[in-house]
Amino acid sequence: MSSRGLALAPPAKNVVVYRNGDPFFPGRKVVVNQRRFLTFEAFLNEVTKSVHAPLAVRNLYTPRHGHRVAELGDLQDGCHYVAAGFEKFKKLNYLNHGRKELRGTRNSEDLQVSTSGWLFFPIFHSCRNTGSSHALGCFYCSVFRNGDLLSPPFPLPLSKSTPLQWDALLATLTEKANLRSGAVNKLCRLDGTQVSGGEELVNGDYYVAVGNEEHKKLPYFELLVPQDSACRTLWYVD
Repeated sequence: MSSRGLALAPPAKNVVVYRNGDPFFPGRKVVVNQRRFLTFEAFLNEVTKSVHAPLAVRNLYTPRHGHRVAELGDLQDGCHYVAAGFEKFKKLNYLNHGRKELRGTRNSEDLQVSTSGWLFFPIFHSCRNTGSSHALGCFYCSVFRNGDLLSPPFPLPLSKSTPLQWDALLATLTEKANLRSGAVNKLCRLDGTQVSGGEELVNGDYYVAVGNEEHKKLPYFELLVPQDSACRTLWYVD
């Protein structure tokens, strides 16, 4: 190729891509090089690998309003986008380091209090630094949505020092899971056995939020938890 042809080639663009519906994913920088990616589909395949998406990425959206990007030429250098499969765009505060704040207000001990009256531990810097949630009496579970193989699990922070009211937990799960079937009526293990109380919850384990329907035994963990992140802490902060 002549030097003139090289000069006319579209310049590479740098974009940051988030995973749709993942409030804790910090985003990945992806280089848009139209000499490398001849089609938009080829670029989406690269995005799938870069963000470790559980399913193939087939759509890109703007993070604030969810406008769909139709082709490579629409991507802007230095901008942010949300990668999704065929599911709908999920509106989150992606630009805040890919992290969604827990709802509620803080009390004098810096605990997060939900509107249902259930205590959450916030994302403590000391937890991150020590690498152990046990030091502060807090632990985390991850919860899938029953029958949903498109949405990643959401983190469920709990306090060991505060008695857990099961009705309050189900109310909080209802708010966080937003099941199509409505309210969360039970919490199950991945094998379908039902959890009957907070004392049965295990730090780091995965569960399924279920409504009135039966628990659907699906490969949630295999499809929705990238292998390289299966052991990472769920309360990651940038």
